[in-house]
Amino acid sequence: MDQPKKLAKNLTLFDVYAMSTGAMFSSGLFLLPGIAAAATGNSVFLAYFFAGFLILPAMYCMAELSTAMPKAGGTYYFLDRSMGPLMGTIGGLGSWIAVIFKSAFALVGMGAYLGLYLDLPFTVTAIILSIAFGAINIAGAKETTQLQRILVTTLVVILVGFTLLGLKAVASGSEPILSLNTDYGPFFSNGFVGLISTIGLVFVSYAGLTKVASVAEEVQNPDRNIPLGMTLSLITATTLYTLGTFVLVKIMPSEELYSSLTPIADAGRIFMGDWPLDFGVILIVVAAIAAFASTGNAGIMSASRYPYAMAKDKLVPDRLADLGKFKTPTISILLTVGFMIAVIILFDVESVAKLASAFQLLLFMLVCAAVIVMRESRIQTYKPGFKTPLYPWVPVAGILIGFWLIIEMGIMAIGFTGTIVIACVLWYNFYATHRVERRGAIFHAAERMGRNAYEGLEHELMSIIHDRTQAQNLSYEAVIAKSVVTDLRYGHYNQESLRDMLRDVANSRHEIPAELITALTEKDLDFRPLSEGIRYATRLDSKLVQPELYIFRFGPKSHLEFDLSNLDQLHTMMILIAPEKPVGLEMRIIGHLAEIVGADDFQDRWLRAKTEAELNEILARDDHFLHMPVADIPYLADQIGKNLSDVLLPPLATIVLIERGTEMLYANPNLTLEDGDIIAVLGEPETLQTLRETRADNDEA
Repeated sequence: MDQPKKLAKNLTLFDVYAMSTGAMFSSGLFLLPGIAAAATGNSVFLAYFFAGFLILPAMYCMAELSTAMPKAGGTYYFLDRSMGPLMGTIGGLGSWIAVIFKSAFALVGMGAYLGLYLDLPFTVTAIILSIAFGAINIAGAKETTQLQRILVTTLVVILVGFTLLGLKAVASGSEPILSLNTDYGPFFSNGFVGLISTIGLVFVSYAGLTKVASVAEEVQNPDRNIPLGMTLSLITATTLYTLGTFVLVKIMPSEELYSSLTPIADAGRIFMGDWPLDFGVILIVVAAIAAFASTGNAGIMSASRYPYAMAKDKLVPDRLADLGKFKTPTISILLTVGFMIAVIILFDVESVAKLASAFQLLLFMLVCAAVIVMRESRIQTYKPGFKTPLYPWVPVAGILIGFWLIIEMGIMAIGFTGTIVIACVLWYNFYATHRVERRGAIFHAAERMGRNAYEGLEHELMSIIHDRTQAQNLSYEAVIAKSVVTDLRYGHYNQESLRDMLRDVANSRHEIPAELITALTEKDLDFRPLSEGIRYATRLDSKLVQPELYIFRFGPKSHLEFDLSNLDQLHTMMILIAPEKPVGLEMRIIGHLAEIVGADDFQDRWLRAKTEAELNEILARDDHFLHMPVADIPYLADQIGKNLSDVLLPPLATIVLIERGTEMLYANPNLTLEDGDIIAVLGEPETLQTLRETRADNDEA
C-alpha cells in the first residue's frame, strides 16, 4: 500500500514568527512610505498603525481555521472544505498566482538594492535569486526556515536599531535635523478622507501575515504556535511600521520623502551619514536586502503548497503532489519558480503585484466567511485549538473591511481580481468538476434547511484531529484496542434495543452502573458518519473515570430500524462514553479511530472477521500491536502466575486483552497471567521488539 503523502512537522514557533514577519517587510517599509506620506502628510504613521488593527479579523479567522485544519494549502484548504471545491479552486489557484506576483516583485526590489553595489541588471539578479531560493526550498522546509530565521533576525535587529537611533535623533534635535525643513503642512494634509484612503493603501503591507497558514501541516503544536506566532509577528510589524514612518516624517524633508523609492536608506544618511565607511547606510541596505529576500523565500515556500494540496484533492494534475528526496513537493516548487521567472521576464512586476493585492483582500473576506460557515455547520469534529473572539462580529467586520478596501483600490484592481476569479472558474469547470465529488461544510449548514450534508468531511476532520494529537495517540489507541465488540448477526435492532445492550455490556464488562448508562442514553443517541457503513455516537458524564468504547457489528441478516441516511449500507455502530474532562478527549479518540477505519483494507478485513478477537486485532495498527501466546514472549514468559499489577513491562507498553480459551478478558490489575493465555499488547514498535527479543530479568540487569 502506498504511503500517504504527508509533509514532515519541522516548523517551530520561531519558524512561524519568521515566516509571517518575513512575508510582511519589503515594499511596505522600504518603498511605500513616500507614496503614503504624499497622500496624508504627517499622519502617515497613524495609517500604518490603524492598518495593523484592520488585519486583526483576518488574522483571527485564519488562526482559527489553521488550528482546526492544519493542512498544506492554507486558504485553499479552508475554502474548499467550508464552501466546496469551486471556491477552493478560486482560493488555491488565485492565491498561487497572487503570491507569485508579490514574491517576484520582492525579488526585483532586492535586485534593485543589490544594484547599488553590484553592476547587474535587476531582472537577471531576480531570476538568479528565484532559482537559488527554489533550490533551498527543495532541500527541505527545515533548511528553508533556517535561512528565513537568519534573514528575519538580521532584518528586525537592524530595523530596531534604525528606529531607536532615529527616535533619539528626533528627540535630541541635533544637527543636521534642526536645519532640515520637515514641514508637511496640516497633520492630515488631505483631511480625514486622505487618512482613510492611505490606510487602504498601506493595508497590503500586512497581507503576508497569514501566509504561514499554507504550511500549517508542517507546524509543530499548531494550536499554540500558529496564533501565537502570527500575534508576535503582527506586534513586531505594527511597531516597526508605525515608529519607522514616524522617524521618516520627522527627519526627511517632505519633497525628498515624497519622491524617494529608498526612504529608509535616505533617512539613515541624514542621522548616520557621519559613520565611518558609510556603515550605517550599508546596514540599512543589508536590512532591505534581507526584507526582500525573506519575502521572496517565504513566498516560494508558501506558494508551492497550493498546487501540492490541490493535487492531493485532484483539482490539478496528481504529479504536483509528489514528494521528492527531501520530503518536499519538488514538482510544485519547480513549477512555482518557473512561473515566477516567467512573470519577472514578461510583466511589469510592480504594477501587477499591486493589482494582486486586491485579490488578497478578496481572500481575506472569504476566509472570514469560511469561519462563519464552519461554525454554523455545527460539525462535531470541527475543533479549532484557537477560536476567533467576539464571534460573529469579528468575521463580519473582516468581510466589510475587505469589501471597503477593494473599492478603495479602484477599477483596475477590481478588474484584475475578476479576471483571476473567471480563470479559476474556467479551470474548475473544464478540468476538475468531473474528478471530485467532495462538498464543503456549507452543505452541513444547509442540512438544517432540508438538504443533504457531505458526510466525508466529518471523517476528514476527525483524521486531522488524529494528526494534531500524535503525542497522545498511543493512550487513545489503547481505548480502541480494548473496546468491547459485540457481533450481531441476526435479529431486529433499534435505538431501544441498542441502549439495552449497551447498559448490559457496560455493566458486565466494566462494572459501570446500569442507571448511569440509562441516564446517558435517556435521549436518542445521535449517530454520525465515521466511514462508509460505520456510525459513531458519544456521551459524556463527570461520573465516568475513563473512556470506554462499545462496538456493535451487524450481519447481513440483521434488520435495522434507525432513523439514519444510508441505512442499507450500515454495518457497524460505535458508542464512546467518556469523562467530561479533559475537554475534547472524546473527539481526540474518535479522531484516532477515524484514521484506523480510513485505512484502505479496513472495510474488507472488518467484514470478513469471524471472532471478537479478530475484530479487536483489526482495530489496532499492526506496528503498534502484538498478539501471541504469553509463553512465546520472552519478556513475559517468566512472569506467568503474577497479577497484571505486578507484571514488569518496558516503557510505553500495556496489556489490553487476554484470550483464555473461548473467553475474552479485558485487562485489569487483579487479573492473573496464566500459561496458555494469548495476550494483546499495545506499544511503540521498538517496545514490542524488546518484548519479543528480551527477558525481563536481563532488561533489569
